[in-house]
Amino acid sequence: MIKFSNVSFAYQNESAVIIKDFSAVIPNSEFSLVVGRTGSGKSTLLSLINGNSPYLTGGLLAGDVEVFGMSTKQHSPRDFAEVIGVVVQDPRNSFVTSMVEDELAYSMECVGVAPKIMRQRIDETAELLGLTQLLSQSIETLSAGQLQRVAIAAVLVNRPKVLVLDEPTSALDPAAAEEVLASLQRLVHDLGVCIVAAEHRLERVLQFADRVIYVPGNARPIQVGPAAEIMEVSEIAPPIVQLGKQLNWNPLPLSVREARKFADPLIRQLLPVMPANQLRTGSSIAKVNQVSVNFGATRALNNVSLEIESATSLAILGKNGAGKSTLLATMAGLIKPSTGSVAVANKNPAELSGTKFLSQIGFVPQEPADLLLQTSIAAECELTDQITGLTPGTTANLVQHFLPRVDLAQHPLDLSEGQRLLLVLALIMVNSPTLLLLDEPTRGLDYAAKAKLVSVISEFTLMGTAVLVATHDVELVAELNAKVIILSGGEIIASGAARDVLPESVSFAPQITRAFAPLNLLTLKEAVDAIKLAG
Repeated sequence: MIKFSNVSFAYQNESAVIIKDFSAVIPNSEFSLVVGRTGSGKSTLLSLINGNSPYLTGGLLAGDVEVFGMSTKQHSPRDFAEVIGVVVQDPRNSFVTSMVEDELAYSMECVGVAPKIMRQRIDETAELLGLTQLLSQSIETLSAGQLQRVAIAAVLVNRPKVLVLDEPTSALDPAAAEEVLASLQRLVHDLGVCIVAAEHRLERVLQFADRVIYVPGNARPIQVGPAAEIMEVSEIAPPIVQLGKQLNWNPLPLSVREARKFADPLIRQLLPVMPANQLRTGSSIAKVNQVSVNFGATRALNNVSLEIESATSLAILGKNGAGKSTLLATMAGLIKPSTGSVAVANKNPAELSGTKFLSQIGFVPQEPADLLLQTSIAAECELTDQITGLTPGTTANLVQHFLPRVDLAQHPLDLSEGQRLLLVLALIMVNSPTLLLLDEPTRGLDYAAKAKLVSVISEFTLMGTAVLVATHDVELVAELNAKVIILSGGEIIASGAARDVLPESVSFAPQITRAFAPLNLLTLKEAVDAIKLAG
């Protein structure tokens, strides 16, 4: 059991209170989902549970947090190691060994578990999470879903009573996310573990939650209660819940299954008013011709061919390890094809450098912060102007267009995930590249930030830029309504308009599409408009 008693918290270098006068009891054997906008205080709330805040982060804490009777004011995070297991957003950052079994054993060595007990715990935990066949494997060979389960197992072997997870599905494809969430639900039901998880992709997680903790931000009161009750007042909600709110469905649906009870009677009425494909077309600006990429004995891409047109967007979907990131890196000239060729504006991207590269290709990796090296936004803008030979102030003007309320004196790493992404996009797009490549751009973004990203991508395509997005986020792809390709095992297995491809996919159909199947609706707006049009 976790008990918050009149908890308030602020970081010492900030005047703003992050959490104010919060009291709640989180019982055992429940899955509690923490929701809120980016920067609202979700991660801060999680870090208060084991005392990382303020013990490691600094800050001012008023009130008390107790975990099974242990106060974080009287005990250090080390004292909670056997009571609380913490799984960070990117599990690779927490691994210290190279083999799965060694990683599980290392966790127990750190807290002094006797060797004779380790073997039993490893076997039992691996069986529980479906890792038995992976114990002898190298961690480097695992998929993202397998990595997430290994990270959970590495804390579970210490038999914690509480499991805290930050964005557990952010790096996972839909199938891998379902796999991890099913494992978490089993921990709650079979072992009585208390799970507290923060997550932005509510369309994946909400149906698993016993209760929701809504952190609205700006020190406003945190609300705790059943999912349906909190979703009624939350500013953050998945498409199905937003649809239920707009159409006054009662009870409010939290899953596709619940939504279909309301959608099924409407399907026949909606057939005559289905939206048609409206894909923009342009001139050919990039070609991938029969490209294969090998990493040792592993073939990451296999005979891939595609053509990209100016002023269009293309979404690349696929499971973890399907070859999405490899394809983008190959198109950016960062990976040399084993066979085949890539051309951007009739040039080999690997042979472009300096301003010639910047004028043709913009590449945003999964962590946009990797491209931010200066101590202020203004310094980033000045450096970009110098490198590209632009008039001083040109980049700053574009940054202020995308981020009108941001102080240019701020450190870039003090921005939210969404703001950092928009900053990097401005720094790249000031060169008006022919081709923009985005690798998992919505990781860590809330729904409002994703809506802004969709608007920005649309703006780029209107300027003539071709935008390629490699993503697991099917809701983003639905909003873009772009051309889609699906990769599997390094090969293109499906290609076409999103309205044709997504409804045919079990794994990559958006929430609205699944609720109104067999219709080809993709987004919340399309569903609402069609229902109004049908009367």
